[in-house]
Amino acid sequence: MQLGIHVNTFRRPTLEETLDAVAELDLKCVHFNFLAAGLPSMPERIEEALCERIADALESRGIAIATLSATFNMIHPSVDVRRAGLRRLDAVASVAPRLGAPIVSLCTGTRDPDDLWRAHPDNDTPEAWDELVGMMAEALEIAERYDVALGVEPEVSNVIDSAVKARRLLDAMESPRLKIIIDGANLFRADDLPRMHEVLGEAFDLLGSDIAAAHAKGIDGDGRIGKVPPGKGVLDYDYYIGLLNKINFEGPLILHSLAEEDAAECVEFLRGKVVGSG
Repeated sequence: MQLGIHVNTFRRPTLEETLDAVAELDLKCVHFNFLAAGLPSMPERIEEALCERIADALESRGIAIATLSATFNMIHPSVDVRRAGLRRLDAVASVAPRLGAPIVSLCTGTRDPDDLWRAHPDNDTPEAWDELVGMMAEALEIAERYDVALGVEPEVSNVIDSAVKARRLLDAMESPRLKIIIDGANLFRADDLPRMHEVLGEAFDLLGSDIAAAHAKGIDGDGRIGKVPPGKGVLDYDYYIGLLNKINFEGPLILHSLAEEDAAECVEFLRGKVVGSG
């Protein structure tokens, strides 16, 4: 496993200073968001000069981009919003090979028009499912064009809100370019917490062969995700890391949803768990 961190954990005046903060923690990979380079998270266009600057800054510090953010609401109620998201996905995916990023990360989306991470009752409708499948087909055409993979993450507030639905999506798309980003914390609603090992075990049984990246964040006793840093909440990290080892996972394990002041402690916590697990 390769420990990494979401680059936006650190906010510095320049990209280079941000990556210096990553390097100080002896981390060799990041989840990259273009906000760190002074652009919108989903830019319409990324200039070659900026790509060269990002690539040089990464290389000189021995840091790789494990996953590249291209999250937008794939089932937003507005067609215009969805089409704009696909255009921006094309822009991000087009530079992923130049930046050495093998995976472009997506958000499967929600019918909530205002908040990408808020559940909506219409997420469970056949119409939402059909919309997602159609959008994902177009996204995979983009991935094929630029020779990258797409990573989707089961997330309780989105249309793909469980490992079962993620498996269904993988089977529906039948594409080797569609991969899973697993996040133990994102699999739980509050009433699922007593069944933690069962929920995690099911997710790895269903998705293990398609997991290309993993996330590490905290979940508190009320089921609130990202309200506590990794290692401070109730997620059983020994079991989670053990499941990653069981599938011989050698990809990136990315910390996120934590404050910068917690980063050093969380990195040491996670590094200890990974080393201790063998």
